Amino acid sequence: MQISIEPLIYILIFVAVVVIVEGVYLTAFGKSISLNNRLSRRLALLEKNANREQVLEQLRKEMNQHLNSKSIPLYSVFAKKAQRANIAFSPKALMGVMAMVSVLAFMMLSVFTPAALPVRLALGAVMGVGGVYYWVNSKAKKRMNLLEEQLPDSIELMVRSLRVGHPFSTAIGIVAKEIPDPLGSEFGVIADEAAYGRDVTESLKAFAERMDSQDLRFLAVAVSIQQQSGGNLAEILEGLAKVIRARFKLFRRVRAITAEAKWSGMFLSAFPIGALILITVVRPDYYDDVKETAAFIPAALFVVVFLIINIIYMKMMTNIKV
Repeated sequence: MQISIEPLIYILIFVAVVVIVEGVYLTAFGKSISLNNRLSRRLALLEKNANREQVLEQLRKEMNQHLNSKSIPLYSVFAKKAQRANIAFSPKALMGVMAMVSVLAFMMLSVFTPAALPVRLALGAVMGVGGVYYWVNSKAKKRMNLLEEQLPDSIELMVRSLRVGHPFSTAIGIVAKEIPDPLGSEFGVIADEAAYGRDVTESLKAFAERMDSQDLRFLAVAVSIQQQSGGNLAEILEGLAKVIRARFKLFRRVRAITAEAKWSGMFLSAFPIGALILITVVRPDYYDDVKETAAFIPAALFVVVFLIINIIYMKMMTNIKV
C-alpha cells in the first residue's frame, strides 16, 4: 500500500512557522513580554532603565502603534487583534516577520515536498500570513481572558487602598505594583500619565476603547460619574467589582454549558478535513479515477461551500450572547 506523508509535512511546516514566530518574539523582547511572569513588563523595564518618562513613552508607543497603522491594506486584518494582544513588534517589524516566515515556509516546502513552484509560492505565503495571524489571535485571546480574570481583584485592591486614605491615582499605582501583566503594565501607564498631568478618567476611557472591554467601560464611567457628582468611590467600585465578578461567573457557566455543543461543532467541522488528510496519506491515488472528470471541480467546490456554511452555522448556534 502506498503511503504519502505530504499532508503531514504541510501541517508540521505550519506548526514550525508558529513556533519560529514565538521564538523570534521572545528573542527580541525577552521574558518580560510573557504574560506568565509575576513581574509586569513595566516594572521589568524600569529595572533596566530607571527613566520613568522613557519607559512610559515606550509602553504608550507599543500600546497604540497597531491601531494607528490599520490603514495599511494587509495589516488592517491584524491591527485590532494585535492591539488587544499588545504585540510589542511594530507594524513594520510584524510584516517583516510575516515575510521572513513566508520565505522559510517556501524553503521548507521546497526541501520536503515535490509540489510545483506556483503551489509552493502560494502555500508559503498562506502559511506565513496564516501562521502570524494564528499566533496574534492566540495571544489576543489569552491576554483578554487573563485581563478579565484580573479586573475584579484589581478593583477590590483599589477599594482597600481608597478606604485607608489613598487618592485614586495612588490606588491605581498600587495595583500596577501588585498585579502582574496585563493589568499591571496597563494601570502602571495610567498612573504614570496621571503623574504627568493627564486626567485619570481619560486614560481609563482610552484603555477601555483600546481593549474594547465592556467591564473596563463600566470602570471608566463609574470613576467619571464620581468625579462629576461626588459620592463614595470606594463603595461604587466595590459594587462594580461584585457586578464584574458575577458577570464573569455567568460567562464561565455559559461556557461550561455550551462546551459539549462547541466541541461537537468543532468535531463535525474538522472531521471531513481530517478524513481527507487521512485518505490522502493512506491512499494518495484514491481520487485518480475521478479527478480528471468534468464534475470533480464543481463537486469539490460544492463540498467546500457546505463545509464553510456548517462551520458558520455551528459557530452561531454555540455563540450565546449574555
